[in-house]
Amino acid sequence: MVFGQVVIGPPGSGKTTYCNGMSQFLNLIGRKVAVINLDPANDALPYECAVNIEDLIKLSDVMIEHSLGPNGGLVYCMDYLEKNIDWLQSKLEPLLKDHYLLFDFPGQVELFFLHANAKSVIMKLIKKLNLRLTAVHLVDAHLCSDPGKYVSALLLSLSTMLHLELPHVNVLSKIDLIENYGNLAFNLDFYTDVQDLTYLHHHLDQDPRSAKYRKLTKELCEVIEDYGLVNFTTLDIQDKESVGNLVKLIDKSNGYIFAGIDGNAVEFSKIAVGPVDWDYYRYPFSSVCFDIFLWIAVYQPAEWSF
Repeated sequence: MVFGQVVIGPPGSGKTTYCNGMSQFLNLIGRKVAVINLDPANDALPYECAVNIEDLIKLSDVMIEHSLGPNGGLVYCMDYLEKNIDWLQSKLEPLLKDHYLLFDFPGQVELFFLHANAKSVIMKLIKKLNLRLTAVHLVDAHLCSDPGKYVSALLLSLSTMLHLELPHVNVLSKIDLIENYGNLAFNLDFYTDVQDLTYLHHHLDQDPRSAKYRKLTKELCEVIEDYGLVNFTTLDIQDKESVGNLVKLIDKSNGYIFAGIDGNAVEFSKIAVGPVDWDYYRYPFSSVCFDIFLWIAVYQPAEWSF
């Protein structure tokens, strides 16, 4: 059984940065990680790419050859990938024995709640390669500062969850920058727990653009609450504790936490005694002891206690 993550989200939500930071973190705790770039528009990758869709098809070539814009070109690329799924399967098969997989998908949101091609690619891989994947849906945390944009993010998250039909974790990314956009109307817990959206109505009425659609917004909020599926966890990719908490949540969702715990303990012991290297931008890892504690917190057997 092979485990991994399907990283999705709107443009600018930090998917590529997430894959870069997450791959470094997982390598540190002893997992062998392979990042698969399935975004044909992403030509400046900060991470080492195990499989790159640009070896199969490039968005720039599609746009020129078929006179398409970037959105139509991305849909074409996903259709082409679906029809050539054997190519991707052959690239992934050598990685299945001992790798944890991170799939970096395009940011075009239509691919995940309107079109079926991206979902078909994922489902075919799951069936053919026996993968256990969790969809990690990133949403920029600054959307919480605008009630209208926040409701839109909730609708997008709900639609994506229903469309993909995968274990799903919604993430407010760039949480460290949220204060740059002003004070939130409510505590952060209100935005992560998504409990009672009626409190947003007053703030929506303050904006003339939103007040015009007050009834529609109320009905949409009721739909979100009736499903009761959407909530968020937060992420600062530069904070290893934040990344560790997210890894723990993802591992529970796809079952990784129940597989190979003894093997992971051996792998982790090899790096715990060595030098720690976290080269993600300006935040170095400061303590091996913290990493040991974090690993124990994630994979602590029931009989252990502190």
